[in-house]
Amino acid sequence: MKNYRLLCLIILNVFYGYSQQSKLNSADKKYDGYAYIDAIKTYERVADKGYKSEDLFKKLGNSYYFNSEFESAAKWYGELFAINTSPEAEYYYRYAQSLRSTGQTDKANKIMNEFNAKYKNDSRGKLYKEDVNYLDEIKANSGRYKIEDAGINSKYSDYGSFVYNNKIYFASARDTGNFSQRRHKWTGEYYTNIYSANIDPQNSAAVKPDKFKTALNTKFHESTPVFTKDGNTVYFTRNNYIDGKKGKDDNKITLIKLYKATLENGKWTKITALPFTSDNYSTAHPALSPDEKTLYFASDIPGSIGQSDIYKVSINSDGSFGTPQNLGKPINTEGKETFPYVTSENEIYFASDGHPGLGGLDVFVGQIDENGTVSDIQNLGNDINSPKDDFAYIIDPVSRQGYFSSNKDGGMGSDDIYKFLETKRLKCLQELYGVITDSENGVVLPGSKVTLYENQKIKNSTVSNTAGQYSFAVECGKTYSVRAEKPDYATKEVDITIAKTNGKTNLPIALDKSVCKVAVGDDLGKCFGIKMIYFDLDKSNIRTEAALDLEKILDVLNQNPTMKLDIRSHTDSRASHQYNEALSDRRAKSTISWLIQNGVAKNRLTGKGYGETQLVNQCSDGVNCTEEEHQMNRRSEFIITAL
Repeated sequence: MKNYRLLCLIILNVFYGYSQQSKLNSADKKYDGYAYIDAIKTYERVADKGYKSEDLFKKLGNSYYFNSEFESAAKWYGELFAINTSPEAEYYYRYAQSLRSTGQTDKANKIMNEFNAKYKNDSRGKLYKEDVNYLDEIKANSGRYKIEDAGINSKYSDYGSFVYNNKIYFASARDTGNFSQRRHKWTGEYYTNIYSANIDPQNSAAVKPDKFKTALNTKFHESTPVFTKDGNTVYFTRNNYIDGKKGKDDNKITLIKLYKATLENGKWTKITALPFTSDNYSTAHPALSPDEKTLYFASDIPGSIGQSDIYKVSINSDGSFGTPQNLGKPINTEGKETFPYVTSENEIYFASDGHPGLGGLDVFVGQIDENGTVSDIQNLGNDINSPKDDFAYIIDPVSRQGYFSSNKDGGMGSDDIYKFLETKRLKCLQELYGVITDSENGVVLPGSKVTLYENQKIKNSTVSNTAGQYSFAVECGKTYSVRAEKPDYATKEVDITIAKTNGKTNLPIALDKSVCKVAVGDDLGKCFGIKMIYFDLDKSNIRTEAALDLEKILDVLNQNPTMKLDIRSHTDSRASHQYNEALSDRRAKSTISWLIQNGVAKNRLTGKGYGETQLVNQCSDGVNCTEEEHQMNRRSEFIITAL
């Protein structure tokens, strides 16, 4: 693609130059100034005369690669590999991407295998090696969209959409202006401005695009505006240019920055660069979290993992900003990650050429976890993605309608905007279902409480219906625990790993009648299969799932008002003896406090933490044990002292 490549935040490698004839010197100056279109003309004239050099072929390949002309890029990278079979890592990757973009998948895979063998620490090679069947996964994720031209495209570059107040905003290079209109030397196209078009609510068609006639647009590039919900603030991308002054980095190059503007009396004012931007690196393509407390963006801030990474920064209540944080791996690679978009479902969509795809930039989606990391990254499939550049994906999580940009074949211009309807969700879901029965006679047990756990945390709970049936919606590939409970029956917990494809998983659970009879000195917890009351790591507050177990103890105490308990908490041998004893004592006291708060008389309860002093196996200090063996020592006991 063309104008987008200016804004995709490429950090160019430093190339070791050497003395060449005057034509090459002139072309090198253009190349170093990002004037790739002009540089290509000179380089190709020299190459056509039979001149060969590693530096020449690198720069020719790069000039085409950065303009998304992958067929020509593959040609010149091929010439590079013909005279140097072991160039730097980045050329392996660019060559493989160019080959893949032109349909030469087998040759691209061969280059990627060589890349991974030579540069084992590069995450792009690892991702490819770990997912050699990625094309099958992309195929499985395909066939989920209805896609149409957005109706706002021109023969020039149009990309990067955002919908607000029944209008679509986007960047376009269609303003050819007059004879003196400026062209950008990187792409040979005119500079982009922000445009808007009304969206017909009847058919979601966009009509009558007009240039956004505000101070946001200048004679340089503007793109990717994002409006706050109240419409009073906009974040957008612009060349480093404000108040008639153009900023430059140490190499005299004008990069791009994130800007903010405020709407006052119908006019956009107070246009300022965000405080964490710089003349010496690029920041671009803002995206707001649904609560508008976090701004996501792409940047090549020094220390980035790749050529551009996705970052986030907090927006404080007073309008100030925190310190940008790199989202880290696995979302960011040594390649380019850019154009983030975050939904109310904690999904982040982004474009990348570092994750396994079809060539060029592909659109991916990941899940933002509670700790802020991104997991479960998937390619959206070949409806959206193509061998060219596909990017700037936005979606309404309710209607499942949205837009994306691409320079795929068949469009009107170098980049075009497409609208889509997602007809099938990407997230792989299954129905986990079953029947709760009596293990002795097979009679169904309606009214059984069934609880779904993931990593010891409650995900959902239900009660079996009149036919003893239960069901949960679960995610493919994950492991869950299902606990079934019924008065007069022993509680049972079963682990299940869900298949990685859509469908249903049957998990019937048969309960044994409770035959637990206790005496003084017995552990009441064993009657209910309570091995341990769970607490957060290194803490003593009662977790929700622990409270469910304590409710069983509470019920027995209420049914037996003369029963007394001594509550004992134990740890494994890891950490110091003093620490373990103090932690277990706090946990025992927290358990007692919970029971007292729920109506048990204080004089019926005693308790103590024993730390690691009463291990049930050989796993003392210095002994190498498995996690399961250590777990046996981490236990809670409810010893009956009176009946």
